[in-house]
Amino acid sequence: MENLNLLLDGFSNALTAQNLMYGLLGTFLGTLVGVLPGIGPALAIALLLPVTLSVEPTSALIMFAAVFYGAMYGGSTTSILLNTPGEAGAVITAVEGHKMAKKGRAGAALTTAALGSFVAGSIATMLLAAAAPTLAELALKVQPAGYVALIVFAFAAVGTLLGSSRTRGLISLSVGLIIGLVGADQQTGINRLSFGIQEATDGLEVIVVIISFFAIGEVLYLASRFKDDAWRVLPVKGKVWMDREDFRRSWKPWLRGTAIGFPMGLIPAGGSEVPTFISYSVEKSLSKNKEEFGEGAIEGVAGPEAANNANAAGVLVPLLALGLPTSATAAIMLVALRNFNIQPGPMLFEMNGPLVWTLIASLFVGNTLLLLLNLPLIRIWIQLLQIPRHYLYAGIATFGLLGAYTLNNSVFDLRVALILGFIGYLFRRFGVPNTPLVLGVILGPTLEIQFRQALQLSNGDYSILYAGLLPKFIYLALFLLIFAPNIVKAVKKRSKV
Repeated sequence: MENLNLLLDGFSNALTAQNLMYGLLGTFLGTLVGVLPGIGPALAIALLLPVTLSVEPTSALIMFAAVFYGAMYGGSTTSILLNTPGEAGAVITAVEGHKMAKKGRAGAALTTAALGSFVAGSIATMLLAAAAPTLAELALKVQPAGYVALIVFAFAAVGTLLGSSRTRGLISLSVGLIIGLVGADQQTGINRLSFGIQEATDGLEVIVVIISFFAIGEVLYLASRFKDDAWRVLPVKGKVWMDREDFRRSWKPWLRGTAIGFPMGLIPAGGSEVPTFISYSVEKSLSKNKEEFGEGAIEGVAGPEAANNANAAGVLVPLLALGLPTSATAAIMLVALRNFNIQPGPMLFEMNGPLVWTLIASLFVGNTLLLLLNLPLIRIWIQLLQIPRHYLYAGIATFGLLGAYTLNNSVFDLRVALILGFIGYLFRRFGVPNTPLVLGVILGPTLEIQFRQALQLSNGDYSILYAGLLPKFIYLALFLLIFAPNIVKAVKKRSKV
């Protein structure tokens, strides 16, 4: 009951004219980010971080959350009409959505994506409001060794689940941990990996690192493969709506997608790609119209889009309650919170309760704004795809470098952005994922602090790292995550002999 009253207070703050304006702006920018290929929510929030440092924290975080939700929906537009996902979570939507558009049913595909996003987002935000405070209370009992286990699990899970190979994922994580070590040690003050450069003593700015890999590296990669041909956008004919049969076939996938996407957001499971693919597989196996899959089945759009948006709410639970991001976008939102001197974790609801409940309430408001904004304006979003790509990518690079410089008005940060941007290009070129790197940069120093605190509590006894029920459970889950697939393969191979 107390949480309900706090949530109602959050609504009263979220519905002020200023916060509504920022929520509407974030919804618009998020949808724009999702619609335009080559830009994702992580990049959008990273580019906005330097701009919003002078904005009141509550308003800035409301805008970031709205960008996150908006991008989850906007990516479906290009998937359906262009067969080019605007963001990673919309990849599977292109499989059925584009086929529906080719058959003249783009309106139904876009509508089920919008309504599915709204239904999933609303339910998942309710679950967020219920789960995050409870998890925060439990987290108060977690000792430093437990946090070490949680962070190690996050590193190993993201490093092994993302990308085309575990080796590439671990390479990305290692580079991130090395970048996180640059600068003075937080406890001893000894400089590490600064190579005598005075500006590096305070470490590399996380925002600059993120902009380098998600903006500069991406633009360099796209420029290296640029072809000056126009995008072929399929037209939206007739009304943008669904008939009764479409509703009948969509409402169950919306609910199943929500049930898959939200819990997958709670764990480091590779972002929104994994739950959307699982949702698609589930709908294909349960559908009575299996022959339509691959040819334009509406269930193949409804389920994954619901899973996509539910996943976005799910990642906020460990972010707010534990300070543990499970995706690249959540990691960047963690940076945003820290820039406003807000430390996510068990004490967040005690120290910054009004802000957190306003943020959660704004997710309900933003989700509604998304529905009201997207369906009537779908033809306007389509026109944005006519922007020449060389202008689009040049703009991304310009804003990225400008943001890196204006953060501290430092030429050093600009040089770092260019160097890391080239490394980001190599990552993209050779299929090395960025998310493990970002988590390594952000959580690496936290892991070091918790590790040292655990050893101080035990007077240097390393057995404390696996003492207690929680660390044992986490390390067992980690063992199963890494080795279970190989064990299953070996058993199957042996049974065939």
